[in-house]
Amino acid sequence: MKNHEKPVEQKTPAPKFGDMPKEDFRRYGHELIDWIADYFENIEQFPVLAQIEPNWLKNNLPNSAPVTGEDFAKVLADVDKLILPSVTHWNHPNFHGLFSTSTSSVGIFGELLSAAFDMKAMLWRTSPASTELEEVVLDWLRQMMGLNEGLKGIIYDTASVSTLHAIAAAREGLNLSIREIGMSGRDDLPLLRVYTSEQAHSSVEKAVLLLGLGQKSLVKIATDEKFRMIPDKLREAIEEDKTNGYLPFCVVATVGTTSTTSIDPIPEIVPICEENAMWLHVDAAYAGSAAIVPELQSCLKGCERADSLVTNPHKWLFTPFDLSVLYCRHLDLLKRAFSLVPEYLKTNETVTNQMDYGIQLGRRFRSLKLWFIMRYFGQKGMIERIREHCRLAKLLASWIEEAEDWEILAPVPFALVCFRACPQGVKDLDALNEKIMNEINASGEAYISHTKLNGKFTLRVSIGNIRVEERHIEKLWDLLNGKLKEISRKGAKNAKEE
Repeated sequence: MKNHEKPVEQKTPAPKFGDMPKEDFRRYGHELIDWIADYFENIEQFPVLAQIEPNWLKNNLPNSAPVTGEDFAKVLADVDKLILPSVTHWNHPNFHGLFSTSTSSVGIFGELLSAAFDMKAMLWRTSPASTELEEVVLDWLRQMMGLNEGLKGIIYDTASVSTLHAIAAAREGLNLSIREIGMSGRDDLPLLRVYTSEQAHSSVEKAVLLLGLGQKSLVKIATDEKFRMIPDKLREAIEEDKTNGYLPFCVVATVGTTSTTSIDPIPEIVPICEENAMWLHVDAAYAGSAAIVPELQSCLKGCERADSLVTNPHKWLFTPFDLSVLYCRHLDLLKRAFSLVPEYLKTNETVTNQMDYGIQLGRRFRSLKLWFIMRYFGQKGMIERIREHCRLAKLLASWIEEAEDWEILAPVPFALVCFRACPQGVKDLDALNEKIMNEINASGEAYISHTKLNGKFTLRVSIGNIRVEERHIEKLWDLLNGKLKEISRKGAKNAKEE
């Protein structure tokens, strides 16, 4: 990889006023693109997880900013010297922990131009390109996912924020004057209830906290043997709450849970919501992208009747972080919950002003990078990449199922595999699997994560990197088996010595 450990002599002094001279901007811009290209080409040479100790970077940086400007070559040199060792490489093809995500080169181009335009998308007048391109790109994505025209999209940063806005819109739809007079100090307001699966993402609970509903308002519904919300349990909880004088108003179902990528039975949940006049929000932050693949589109069955749905192109559509999409059937309620127009922002145009649909005033031009990606790869290119990731996950699952010392612990509907080592004669399988995970991660050869399923310590391998190939999955499988043998051998030796 090219690096900048030997900075070139400063040729152009830092200007007293204004920006970097255009000659330097061109030169360093070319250098940075070359650096990124080399980084992607050689990324497998780096340990997946940063190998530094806590505070290493802080201790190697000055206590205060430089008084006078430095040559930018020196700044770039410190990227290699200080920043690169401190990076956990999410773009590494053996990054399989959490949800494996990655950026694409063309997405970086979109991010670059977005930074250059530096627009703050609040009014249409301040950002026509962002406002209108967002509508077009999100309609393209809606069509690819098989969602109906009633769902209109808006971009936020993360699914946590998208879900927050969805629940806020649901609360506004109750017509309880919460926007005007709030919730505190009222004796005319019943306990409002939100329902979600016990496997739901923590962002649902955070949204409840941020909206002032409190944890008491959140009801976690039990799941079945495939870690899916049980509709009968949901119905029972709603009926019990209504009997107690509470007000059920929102259900958050999940398509692609974080621990196992399980799919809540949306077609069975929808009528429960409709019978009780409740808002249905679907968290498809991870798996929504999979719906662009024809044979996987059924994962969103029933979502055509949902009130809102979130999906994150920055998870599995090769988009630089961050870009989350909220599709909402009732944008009027979302606008009613958040719109505030001070005098200096009033206009006479009959247009969409993005500031009206959330807590932010200004928004980044995020749609540009997704537009670049959709145009460069095309629908077929995006579909084939996701299809390949699912094939690789099922391949790994088949190896695990065929092996005597391993077992699958959850279905594999997409590209996440949940499993554990289970050799005979081992008393503490949890400790064994945790040790396998920790030693693989410490080696820098790969990164995997864990969850707990039915009380069992469970290894998670997520496959979704744009650069991942079958050889990377073979490498991981070899690492897993090698660590199991090594740990078992050491354990047997210690047992003999005792």
